[in-house]
Amino acid sequence: MSEEQSLRDIRLEKLARLRELGADPYGVERFDVDGSAQALLEGFEEGKTVSFAGRIISMRLMGKAAFAHISDGDGRIQGYFKKDDLGETPWEAFRLLDIGDHIGVTGELFTTRTGEKSIHVRTIVPLSKSLQTLPLGKEKDGQQWYGLTDVQERYRHRHLDLVCNPEARKMLLDRSRIVSAVRNFFDSRGYLEVETPMLQMHAGGAAARTFATHYNAYDVDVELRISLELYLKRIICGDVPKVYEIGRVFRNEGVSNRHNPEFTLEWYEAYANLENVMETVEDLFRSACTEVFGSTTVHGLDFSKPWQRVDLLGAIEKQCGLTADDLSSLEKAKAALGKREVVNPTTGKRIKAEDEQHLGGLIEKLLEVFVEPTLQEPTFIVGYPIETSPLAKKDPARAGFTRRFEGYVLGREVCNAFSEINDPQDQRERFEQQVRERAKGDAEAHPMDEEFLFALEGGMPPTGGCGIGIDRLAMLLTGAEHLREVLLFPMMKPVDPEEED
Repeated sequence: MSEEQSLRDIRLEKLARLRELGADPYGVERFDVDGSAQALLEGFEEGKTVSFAGRIISMRLMGKAAFAHISDGDGRIQGYFKKDDLGETPWEAFRLLDIGDHIGVTGELFTTRTGEKSIHVRTIVPLSKSLQTLPLGKEKDGQQWYGLTDVQERYRHRHLDLVCNPEARKMLLDRSRIVSAVRNFFDSRGYLEVETPMLQMHAGGAAARTFATHYNAYDVDVELRISLELYLKRIICGDVPKVYEIGRVFRNEGVSNRHNPEFTLEWYEAYANLENVMETVEDLFRSACTEVFGSTTVHGLDFSKPWQRVDLLGAIEKQCGLTADDLSSLEKAKAALGKREVVNPTTGKRIKAEDEQHLGGLIEKLLEVFVEPTLQEPTFIVGYPIETSPLAKKDPARAGFTRRFEGYVLGREVCNAFSEINDPQDQRERFEQQVRERAKGDAEAHPMDEEFLFALEGGMPPTGGCGIGIDRLAMLLTGAEHLREVLLFPMMKPVDPEEED
C-alpha cells in the first residue's frame, strides 16, 4: 500500500469515527456566517460573538488546546480551541479534523498575547472531510516552502491551485473580474449584449479551420463557430445600432503560451468608423484597469494616454528597409526580399518568401517577423492588405489596402478591428476570391455566406467593429507569462496511464 493510500485510509477511519460521534461532516446542509475573514478582521470588536466557516489550512495542537487558521479562500482568521470550552465529544471531533477539512465555528473575537486577532471557539461543526493530503506547504514571514509547484499538476487540478497558491488564485479571479468590467463598460454605453449561434452551416468571420459535428435532429453536418462577427453584423442590419457578445469560439488550430482563441469579445456600432473604434478600445482598457486594479497603470503599462497610431507599411520600412514600392506587387516583394536578410536577428524568425501565394500574406508575415516584437507600448497598426482582410472596407486613398487596424501591447496582438464592409457587391466579390483561394488549398479561406449577403443587401449602415481575445486581454492585464495562467481549465494533452505510473 502506498503512503498516499495509507493516509487516505486514516482519514476514512476518522470520517467513520466522526459519524459515530454524530458529527457527520457531509450531513450538514447549511452554516450561517457573519462575514468573510477580511470583514471580521476589519470590523473587529473585542468580545463580539461571531460565526465563521472555512477550510483548515494550519493546525497547532498543545495538549488540551489548539490553534488553527481557517481560510474562506480570500482571507483567513485564527481559531483558538480548548477542550474545557468545547466539551468532551466536540473536542474529540475536533481532534479528528485534518488540514484541508472545512469547519464552522462560533465564538468570541479576542486578541492573543502575540497580538493576533482570533476567535475563541465555543462550538464547532465539521462541514467536510478532505480525504486527500492537500499540498498547502509551509509559510513564514511571507516565504513559502513545498506546496504545489508542479505546473502540469496546477493546470490539471486547478482546485488545488486555487486553494494552495494565492497568487495564482488572484490571477484567475482577476480574469473573471476583467470580464465583468468589460460587460459593465459596454452596458454603460448603451450596447446590447446578445447571443449568436454556436452551431453553423458554414462557420465564417475569421481565417481558421473549424471543428465539425453532426446535428441529429436535422441530419446535417454543422461547424462550431470560429467568430461572432457575421451574426452580430446581421443584427446591425436589423437596425440595432450597438451590439456586443462575449462568447466561446472554436478554432481547430495550434495553441501556444500566448494563443488560445476560445473566448472572445466582439462589438459593432452603427455610424462609427475605424477612428471611433480606436477610441473605444482605449476607453475600454482604461475602464477595465480602473475597475479591477484601481489604476490605469498595470505592470508598468500606462493606459491613461492615447495609443500610438502607426501605418503598417511605414512600420515595415522602418524595421527591415522594404519600401511601399517594394511591396507594390508580389513579384517586386519577392525580388526585394531576395536581396536582403530575411531573418529577424533578435527573434530568429525567418521569412520564406517563395512560400507566399499573395502579397497580403507576405506583408503580414513581414509584420509578424520584423514589426510585432518592437511594439511594446500600446500601439495601433493601421492599413492591412485586402487579401487578408475580406470583411474590411477598402481604403479609398490606397488601392489594395483596407480600413483595418490591429492593436498591440508587449509585442502581442490584442485586438483586430475594421470599418466594416456594407457594400453587398464588394462583399460578394471578396467572398468569391476567398472561395478561389480555398479551391487552391487554403483551408482557412473564408467560405461563401449567402445568408449574410442577403442581410447586407437589405442595407447595413456604416459600421465599426472590433474583436478582442478575452484570454489574451486577461493575460496582459494580470501580468501572466503564460496563457494557461488565466484559464481555469486549460485544454491539456491526456496523460498516458503507463507514463503516469
